[in-house]
Parts: sequence; C-alpha cells; structure tokens
Amino acid sequence: MARDVRKSMVHSAVTLFRKRGIAGTSLADIIEHSGAPRGSIYHHFPGGKNQLAAEATAWAGEVMNRMIGKFDDPIELTRALFKFWRGELSENVQTSCPIVAAALGGAESVDAYRAAGEVFDKWERTIADLLVRRGVSEERAVSAATLLITAIEGATVVARARQDTRALDRVEREMTRMLGHLLVDSA
Repeated sequence: MARDVRKSMVHSAVTLFRKRGIAGTSLADIIEHSGAPRGSIYHHFPGGKNQLAAEATAWAGEVMNRMIGKFDDPIELTRALFKFWRGELSENVQTSCPIVAAALGGAESVDAYRAAGEVFDKWERTIADLLVRRGVSEERAVSAATLLITAIEGATVVARARQDTRALDRVEREMTRMLGHLLVDSA
C-alpha cells in the first residue's frame, strides 16, 4: 500500500509538472491529484518537493529511455517520437516534457535539474548506441543523438507556444532526411 501511494505521488508529480512546471505545482496539488494522505509527502519524500521532483524526473526519463531502446531503426524511432508528441499535444496543447520542466525548474529543484541532465545523457547514449550499431561513427552518432533530442524538445516547445503541430511535422521531415543521409553515408 505504501509503495502504491509513493508511486501515485511520483506519477501525479510528472503529470502536473508537464502541465504547470515544477514551480507552478505545489505539494498540495500533488497530494490532491494523487489522492495520497496529507502527511505522506514527507513520509515518502523526506527531502520534500526537491526529492519528489528529482525522482519524478528520473522515473519519467527512464520510461522514455526504455521506449527509445526498443527501436532498431533510427528513422522508425524518430517517427515514433514525433508521433508520440503530436498525440500528446493534440490531447492537451499545454502539455510539455517533464524533463524540460525539470531542466527549466532549476531554481525550484536543484536535484530535478541535475536529474534532467542525467536523463538527457541517457537518451543521448541510447540513441547514439543505436546509430553506432547501424554503422555510424561514435562521434557522428553522439552529435546526431544530441541533435535529435534537442530538435524534438525544441519543436515541442514551439508547437506548444503556437498551439499547433506544424513545427513537429517540419522538424520530423528534416530529421528523418538527415538520419537517412547519415545512415547511407555510413554504410
């Protein structure tokens, strides 16, 4: 039961951070959203909001990293990531990546800020490893992985601000072209 309460608070934190950011989400909001008892935050997260935000960031990052790791084709991965974000934004245009929320919320949670950096490192490594397996040199693979992550995150921010997915569509086209050329050049 206690583990379920803890997990529910982490999931609620991710959900709320995606909509409001870390600074815009209070512990009371997380308690209300999760249905957890009032005293449970400090029982499960003695470090308070900072600890909860860091754990929520790490958990959300790991969920996405596992999804990224399931792909054998970088172009299919790219299409899947953009499709995911189009779906997320079509459901709620105000949603954002919880890792970006943590990266931008450094003043509110230093530990979540650090966790965001670690998550981006893991994603980069997972994507770079995929590219290396497809014959791309380590240096180019890491650069391409960084470009893909930043392109997706940037396109998501632009799509959210414009309240449409055109930026996602355009960036996906360019990223799949670039990766296609990279894979052909590496073959």
